[in-house]
Amino acid sequence: MHPGMLSAMIQALRLKKSTPAPWLLGSGLLALFLFLTTSVAQADPDRWRGEWPNTDFSQTSVDFEEILSGGPPKDGIPSIDDPEFIAVAEMEDLGPQEPVIGLEVNGDARAYPLRILMWHEIVNDEVGGVPLAVTYCPLCNAAIVFDRRVGGDVLEFGTTGKLRNSDLIMYDRTTESWWQQFLGEAIVGTLLGEKLTVVPARLESWERFKARFPDGQVQVPNSFSLRSYGANPYVGYDGASQPFLYHGDYPEGIEPMARVVAIGAQAWALPLLQKAGTIESGDLILTWEPGQNSALDTRKISEGRDVGNVVVQRRENGALTDVPYDVTFAFVFHAFRPDGTLHK
Repeated sequence: MHPGMLSAMIQALRLKKSTPAPWLLGSGLLALFLFLTTSVAQADPDRWRGEWPNTDFSQTSVDFEEILSGGPPKDGIPSIDDPEFIAVAEMEDLGPQEPVIGLEVNGDARAYPLRILMWHEIVNDEVGGVPLAVTYCPLCNAAIVFDRRVGGDVLEFGTTGKLRNSDLIMYDRTTESWWQQFLGEAIVGTLLGEKLTVVPARLESWERFKARFPDGQVQVPNSFSLRSYGANPYVGYDGASQPFLYHGDYPEGIEPMARVVAIGAQAWALPLLQKAGTIESGDLILTWEPGQNSALDTRKISEGRDVGNVVVQRRENGALTDVPYDVTFAFVFHAFRPDGTLHK
């Protein structure tokens, strides 16, 4: 769904009671809410085939009824395919605790602010000579970086406008196969079953990235007037009682919108890690420190409440190396890793 349509629905989801708020009923927004969460969202494979003539819908690993329209059409949320950067020392707009996706590949360090990814969801880039897709799904708070190489091809990704389990479904512009962002796996089309390699990255505050890579680069908007960069169009979403456009069941013993640190088939509730500071599991070391704004809380991202910084590393031969992880919501991990272990 286009971010601008969500504010009324998010406010309704924040209510713990089932009765709609009086202002929602009185304003006529209830009709909009019902329309957008039923008619627009319903799966419509016949229509998809007309919109996506190059997608092989005969090959799929999921039930089409699980795929819902989020509102925008194909590329309605535009990916950034030629990102622009400035030196870390030149950046003046970011708040010190604003969240960025920070990564380093072959000595090339770059930060991708969520204030940009919030509105574009995918950045196709090349870092340290490696073609990457930097992705962020706001409805799942899933920030994941993928290697864009599959077989002998380098793929470029865009948004389908579709969701499954409230998670972004991407497509590649070579075969127009559909890919589940949280899994990095093709779920529809000729590349069915192919999986993207996840590249280690950190969801961290701007000040922490600057301290790690003072000579690095940071992404800036290609056009500052294109979107309201720095604003959160999903105000209050991570304080809602339930997710948007999600029809699955919920995990037991934890709120569906609680943050968890997901690493493969295991996840740890963020409050558990926050309380401990450090958790060791086998050769994995998870740490939490304060100082990062939630991107999905207040209207201004730089004023969001502190959700802290997570780092996940593996101890190998006496050294620590970053491993891929995701700070997502409990319902997301439960939906995509139903047999996984969630430490609460």
